[in-house]
Amino acid sequence: METLDNQPCPFCNKKKLSLIEDVTEVPYFGKTYLFSMRCEECDFKKADVEAEKPKDPLKTTYEVKSDKDMSIRVVKSSYATVKIPQLRMEMSPGPASIGFITNIEGVLNKFKEVIESEKEIADDDADKTKCKNLLKKIWKIKRGDIPIKIVIEDPTGNSAIISDKAIVEKLKVKKSVD
Repeated sequence: METLDNQPCPFCNKKKLSLIEDVTEVPYFGKTYLFSMRCEECDFKKADVEAEKPKDPLKTTYEVKSDKDMSIRVVKSSYATVKIPQLRMEMSPGPASIGFITNIEGVLNKFKEVIESEKEIADDDADKTKCKNLLKKIWKIKRGDIPIKIVIEDPTGNSAIISDKAIVEKLKVKKSVD
């Protein structure tokens, strides 16, 4: 693992940014580079993952049917969109998007954290109830009581759900006109 400390932060310009690069072997995905940066001053964070070999744009779908599926490995780049259609929720790419390696339970926990934050700042009871109901559904999904699909669309191909049961399709990416 390589670390560069005391680099200038792109947000606060203080020399408190740490850059970290690591390499890991992800089964069925290959050699993968992990990048992260964090500023001690302003708490800016950014992380990403990138496969060693270039990949085609991909859409990966996995049907979560039981609590045993919670341990299925998930690789998500910062360019990927993660969707759970049954919950009408998605993580979209953008400046604040991060890449990560986790499992399906970890992905559900990331959605759970967002819902818990929304619940705390909700102004009316109807919004708090919606959040409470979504949290209950996530709990039931983790127990294996509610089947769902997780869909990852990545124009860089640097994302995957590592399972023989995952359905992988080439993603049609709109080309920009310069």
